[in-house]
Amino acid sequence: MQFKPLGRTDLKVSQLCLGTMTWGEQNTETEAHAQLNYAVDAGINFIDTAELYPVPPRAETQGRTEEYLGTWLCKCKYRDKLIIATKVCAAADWIPYIRNGKTRLNHKNIEIALNASLKRLQTDYIDLYQLHWPERDTNYFGKLGYYHVPEKDGVPIAETLEALGGFIQSGKIRYIGISNETPWGIAEYLRISGQKGLPRIVTIQNPYNLLNRTFEIGLAEFAHREDVGLMAYSPLGFGVLSGKYLNGTRPKGARLTLFNRFSRYLNEQGIKCTEAYVELARNNGLDPAQMALAFINSRSFLISNIIGATSMEQLKMNIASIDIKLSKELLVAIEDIHTRQPNPCP
Repeated sequence: MQFKPLGRTDLKVSQLCLGTMTWGEQNTETEAHAQLNYAVDAGINFIDTAELYPVPPRAETQGRTEEYLGTWLCKCKYRDKLIIATKVCAAADWIPYIRNGKTRLNHKNIEIALNASLKRLQTDYIDLYQLHWPERDTNYFGKLGYYHVPEKDGVPIAETLEALGGFIQSGKIRYIGISNETPWGIAEYLRISGQKGLPRIVTIQNPYNLLNRTFEIGLAEFAHREDVGLMAYSPLGFGVLSGKYLNGTRPKGARLTLFNRFSRYLNEQGIKCTEAYVELARNNGLDPAQMALAFINSRSFLISNIIGATSMEQLKMNIASIDIKLSKELLVAIEDIHTRQPNPCP
């Protein structure tokens, strides 16, 4: 396993991070614990979850993923060697069952969310506490165009940072990060923290994969110059880049077979590009999923690649991608496909 600094902190995190959002929906508690045991034995020390999980989000299962991780942490006895990351929900009208629909990034609601996460995780502190999406109305979750809606700006970023600073001082949080953010957002968090002496963000967790490289356009330079590296989520585009959904195939129990809401990587352009990437991988003797993950692992602005799996076979294959180094010729071929159809599934 390889390790990278967590922003400008003294922590080092594994370049592969274990994602958890299927636990409690597609995976049982026993399966979740087996994944954790295997991942940690393989050298992974970074685990990412969220108060929202599992997905798709439902009132009946909300928080179950953190609970599964918590029961394992209670048994594992080496909490201090792990970096645990979770997320707090921002304003949203589609999760009325969380805090009665008052998922705001102010002190009161962050405190409620944080204490609930700590209880479910059975830990006294969270290493990396992330804001799951922006409080303001902006372009994220697949939305490219920006339309200015100032009346939906929500809780000011300065107020959110002040609240988080208090929880850092109390020892409940060590470091903070953002997720699903824009270039303006990351710049504003950095500006306000520097101006007011508030906690500095150390990570940004955004989607990044061969079908969606929009992070490179306005955020990659921030990641480099400001040491706010990428935690890449959906590195396989919900599994699409493995090739298992090509030709209309819908494997039993697979996410896109079960849940229609995750179909954005199956548009016409995305399928055509996936066919090209799968063919390229196989022509070079590589598993398509491992090639897709190895590409992300090769990015200099990456802190950690968040892998997830519903089976141990998938998890083992995903973790093994850390040992694959793509040749210059193969990287050029990947770039050629990308140039012909950039970001078909933003």
